[in-house]
Amino acid sequence: MPVATPLFRSLGLSAALTLALVAPANAQDTIRADIAADLPSLMEIYRDLHANPELSFQEVRTAKKLAAEARRLGFDVTEGVGKTGVVAVMKNGAGPVVMLRADMDGLPVVEQTGLPFASKVRAMSPAGIETGVMHACGHDTHMTGWVATARQLVRRKAEWSGTLVMILQPAEEIGSGALAMLDDGLFTRFPKPQYVLGFHDAAQAPAGFIGYTPGFALANVDTIDIKVKGLGGHGAYPQSTKDPVVLGARIVTTLQTLVSRELDPQDAAVVTVGSFQAGAKHNIISDEARLLLTVRSYSDATRAKLLDGIKRIARGEAIAAGMPDDKMPEVTMSDTFTPAVYNSPEFTLETAKMLKARFGDQRVAQVPASMGGEDFSRFYRADPDNITSLIFWVGGVPLAEYNKAKAEGIEMPSLHSPFWAPEADTVIATAAEAMTAMTLKLMAK
Repeated sequence: MPVATPLFRSLGLSAALTLALVAPANAQDTIRADIAADLPSLMEIYRDLHANPELSFQEVRTAKKLAAEARRLGFDVTEGVGKTGVVAVMKNGAGPVVMLRADMDGLPVVEQTGLPFASKVRAMSPAGIETGVMHACGHDTHMTGWVATARQLVRRKAEWSGTLVMILQPAEEIGSGALAMLDDGLFTRFPKPQYVLGFHDAAQAPAGFIGYTPGFALANVDTIDIKVKGLGGHGAYPQSTKDPVVLGARIVTTLQTLVSRELDPQDAAVVTVGSFQAGAKHNIISDEARLLLTVRSYSDATRAKLLDGIKRIARGEAIAAGMPDDKMPEVTMSDTFTPAVYNSPEFTLETAKMLKARFGDQRVAQVPASMGGEDFSRFYRADPDNITSLIFWVGGVPLAEYNKAKAEGIEMPSLHSPFWAPEADTVIATAAEAMTAMTLKLMAK
């Protein structure tokens, strides 16, 4: 998941809040104690998942291991949904259908955490490049939290009624896994959910703190290539050429006006040119340049304005440069578009009240939306009129490290960093308690 935003940095959390992390839950509520008793076995699962990550759509070992755990708990389990996805269903009488999701894939990153169970896995990427593999986005905590939640809900079957659908999704990191599962019949072959819940660890928040965002929480993500055509020649005789580097530079500069001059200043958006490729020698004007863009937005209307604007600017600058029609830039948009994540506002706020009552006001806070992307959005967008959706954050930075980093101005490792090592037991326990409590509230008898 491409998210490395300092979500909690503005909250002013401090060491004085340590007590909030260990404050007891209601005396009649044993969820926290039961999860704590389960932690030794859960951490064995976590360490194994961490040491054996798999790339997107290659999560064969991971899926098999966790599918076996779900079967042991009594779920009806189907593997191979959307290539490597897992769907576990438990029917427990009449009531709502609630879906809980965790993502499985690791990243092509060489781990440098120094952990005794650090990944040493190497694998071949779809591009044919051998690479190290690491759970640098914390999906190992997501999966272990998923297992912990499943155990708690099975233990409490007498307390809920309805249908529980727990899914393990592949290929979140490339924005393709959720759509692959939906295309493979997730909502037709299996009970269609009325509620979809998930969580993500946060690398800029203290371990055990929970963040929520009503409405848009994560952005639309578009990947765009622009092929800028020209007429190559000798660098000493530019008058006989049509320089694609100069034209590409004009396009890059004008693209910056899309956000600054064509959108409402309160409408968040990003247009970033991440790569400009052209030429191979000092004194040769090439006949082609390539621009690689990432484009972020929240609403579909803003997204349309940006995408249309990119095409218009590329063509307009080419016309201004005197390019003929057969040398207009080619703008190509990737098929792996990731829609914006939208948390159902009223449900999110209601859930936040419940979480604050359970964990305390100091431990749960509303956080700003991020320009990162998450294909969790696909589940809600498949039927927005009938599905209520929420993904929330669980902080993973040990509190002492968090406070030291804030006090000394130290930059903490972000998600996708080879140094990211969350306080896994706290993330897992917090997320599992929150997910269990949320599900029990929705499906209460």
